[in-house]
Amino acid sequence: MTQAKTTNATINLKDPKYYLNRELSWLEFNYRVLNEALDERTPLLERLKFAAIFSSNLDEFFMVRVAGLKQQVQAGVTKLTPDGLAPSEQLTVLSERLRGLVKEQDHLFEYTLRNLLIAQGIYLINYVDLDQEQRTYLHQYFDDHIFPVLTPLAVDPSHPFPYISNLSLNLGVVVRDPDTEEEHFARVKVPRVLPRFVALPKELRHQEDDQTAIWTGVPLEQVIAHNLEALFPGMIVQECHPFRVTRNADLSVEEDEADDLLLAIEQELRKRHIGKSAVRLEIHAATPEPIRQQLMEDLGLEEIDVYNIDGLLGLKDLFYFLSIPRPDLKDEPWSAVIPPALQRIKDVMDSNDEGKISQEGEDIFSLIRQSDLLVHHPYQSFSASVQQFITQAAHDPDVLAIKMTLYRTSGDSPIVNALITAAENGKQVAALVELKARFDEENNILWARRLEQSGVHVVYGLVGLKTHTKVILVVRREGNKIRRYVHIGTGNYNPKTAKLYTDLGLLSCREELGADLTDLFNFLTGYSRQKSYRKLLVAPVNMRDRMIAMIRREAEHCRNGGSGRIVAKMNALVDPQMITSLYEASQAGVKIDLIVRGICCLRPGIEGVSENIHVISIVGRFLEHSRIFYFHNGGDEEIYIGSADWMTRNLSRRVEAITPIDDPAIAKELQEILGIMLADNRQAWDLQTNGSYIQRKPENDKQEQNSQKIFMKMALDSLGDLV
Repeated sequence: MTQAKTTNATINLKDPKYYLNRELSWLEFNYRVLNEALDERTPLLERLKFAAIFSSNLDEFFMVRVAGLKQQVQAGVTKLTPDGLAPSEQLTVLSERLRGLVKEQDHLFEYTLRNLLIAQGIYLINYVDLDQEQRTYLHQYFDDHIFPVLTPLAVDPSHPFPYISNLSLNLGVVVRDPDTEEEHFARVKVPRVLPRFVALPKELRHQEDDQTAIWTGVPLEQVIAHNLEALFPGMIVQECHPFRVTRNADLSVEEDEADDLLLAIEQELRKRHIGKSAVRLEIHAATPEPIRQQLMEDLGLEEIDVYNIDGLLGLKDLFYFLSIPRPDLKDEPWSAVIPPALQRIKDVMDSNDEGKISQEGEDIFSLIRQSDLLVHHPYQSFSASVQQFITQAAHDPDVLAIKMTLYRTSGDSPIVNALITAAENGKQVAALVELKARFDEENNILWARRLEQSGVHVVYGLVGLKTHTKVILVVRREGNKIRRYVHIGTGNYNPKTAKLYTDLGLLSCREELGADLTDLFNFLTGYSRQKSYRKLLVAPVNMRDRMIAMIRREAEHCRNGGSGRIVAKMNALVDPQMITSLYEASQAGVKIDLIVRGICCLRPGIEGVSENIHVISIVGRFLEHSRIFYFHNGGDEEIYIGSADWMTRNLSRRVEAITPIDDPAIAKELQEILGIMLADNRQAWDLQTNGSYIQRKPENDKQEQNSQKIFMKMALDSLGDLV
C-alpha cells in the first residue's frame, strides 16, 4: 500500500520536531564566537579576545539560563519547551554539549595560543618553569603586594565551609599539622583587586635563548600557590588545587509588591554580589577525588555541575593581553566617520563648546528638516550624530523638552551629562531609566539618582514590562509652531558599545512619528492605555499582530499567483507564533532569508515546511545588533528598523518600538545593507536543518566578501564624495 504524501494541511506546525532548542542554539552561537579564536585568519591577540568573550558569555549563561533550569527542576516544573524537552532533559543535553566546548577552548589556549604568544615574545609561563632569579623576584612581590591582601579560611567543625562568592577563583589547600599529623582543609580566595597575571620587570623577561621577550608573566594563583607557607606558618602545605564557582545571579523582584522599585532592585543587587545557590564548579582535572567530593558537598552540587579543566581557569581574564602594545597582532584600528549629511556642520561644531549651536552655519535640526537621516554604527560616528543631536538639543534655546529611554549607557555617559545640562538650562527633561537591564542595574541606579538630583523627571519603567526601546523625542519651538524631532534606533545610547556593536538609527521630524513618540512617552510615564499608533509598531501593543499580518500578506500574494519575499535581520528568533507564521509563509511559496546572529529555534530546509527559508548568522569583529525587517508586499515594498527581536519576551513582555522607513533613499540603503550581508562568505554561517552551522568560504576563485569590511570601506568612500 502506497503511503499518501503529506500535505500542508496535515502537517502540525507545532510538532516539537520542527523546533530547535533555545539553549542549545545559544551554545551554537557561542561556538561561533569561539571559532573566531580558533580561526588562524584572526589576529593573535584578537583570538585571545574571542576566547575571553566565549568564557564571559558562558559565565552569564550559567548564572542565568542554567540557574533558571535548575530552579525549574527544584520546583517540579515539567512543562516542555516547543522542541519537547523538560527542564531536567535540557540540563542533561546542555552538559554534554558544554563539556565538548570547554575542552576545545581549553585545548586551544594551552596547546595553540600559548605557543603562538611565545613565538611573538609574549611568555605566559607556569611558576615551576621560572629560573631562580625570577622566583626570588616573585617571592618578594608576594610579600609586598599579595600577602597583605589574602585571608586564608580554615574548614573544620569550628570553622564551617566559607561562603564562596560568585565567579571567584580560589585555592583549595590541604595542610598537615606536624605535631598531630592531622590534615586540614583551607580555602584561599584569589583577590580580584589584583591583576590576574603578574608581569615580570623588563630585566627578568628573558626566556632561555630569547632575549627579546616583550612580556613575561605568571598567573596570580600560581604565585600564591608557591608561597602558601607564609599563610600557614608552622604547618606543612601538602597540596593545593584551584577551583572556581558560579552562582545564580538573576534578579528576582516582585514588582507588584514593591513600594519602591529602585530600593527593591538595590536589595536584590546586594544578593547578587554575594551570590545565590551555586550552579557550576570548575576545577583542575588533577584535583584528588576527596577534595572534589568535599567541594561538591559543601556547595550543594552534583557531578553534572562539575567541569574539569586541564589548564587555566577563568579564561575571560585573557582580555588582559589586549593591553600589550603590539598593534600588528590586533585588528587595524577603526575610527567611525562622520555621516556625509552631518559633515556640513562638523567645522562649526568643532569650534564650539559642548556642541553649542553657532549662528555661522547649519545645525542638526535644519539638516533633519531637509530629509530623514540614517546612521549606521560603528561605521558612522555615534558622537557626531546621536550624541550631537542630544547635546545640541540641550543647549538650543528653542528646544522646550527632551524625552528619552535609557536601557544601557556608559559609566561616564555624555548622554546623561547632556540631559543634566538640558535640565539646568530650564528645559523639560524626562528619562525612562530601565532598572531591570540585566547586569547594568547598578549602573542605571547611579545615573537615575544623578539625573533626579539635577531636576530630570526620572521614571523607572513599567510594572511587569522591561523598557527596551531606544527612542528620543525633542520638542522645539520654531516661529509660531512646535516641531518634534525623533531618533528611533536599534541600539543603546552608549558611546562605548556604539564602537563595538552594529546598529542603526533614524533621525526624523515626520509629524506622525513625533505624534507616536509623544503617545508612547505618555504611556511610559503616565496612565495612558494607548492601543494604536499611526506609524510605529509598539510592543506589547500592536507589534506582534502587525508583524504576523505582514508575514501572512506575503503568503497571500503567493497564493494569488504573485511572489512573496521576506528578509529579516535580528539577534534572536525564538517566539513559536512567529516561527509558525514563517513556516506557513514558506509553505505558500514565500522566499525568506533570515539573518539571525544568535539563537534561532526555527529549523530551515524541511520539505513541506521550511524549504523556502534560509538562515545565516554573522559573527565577526563587531557584534551584529541591528534589526531590519523587509517585506516585498507585491512590489509596494516596506522596510522597518527598531529594537525588537522575534522573541516572546520582546513581543509580549517588553516595551519595544519599530519604525517604518518612508524615505525611498534610506529604504534603498537598508536593502543594500541586507544584500551585502546575505552575500557574506567570510563571517557568515549557514544554519542546517539539524541545528548545526557551516561557515561559508569563498568558492573556487570567488572574491572574499566580508560584510563588515565592506561597510567600513563604504563609510570611508562616502568621505570622498565630499571632496
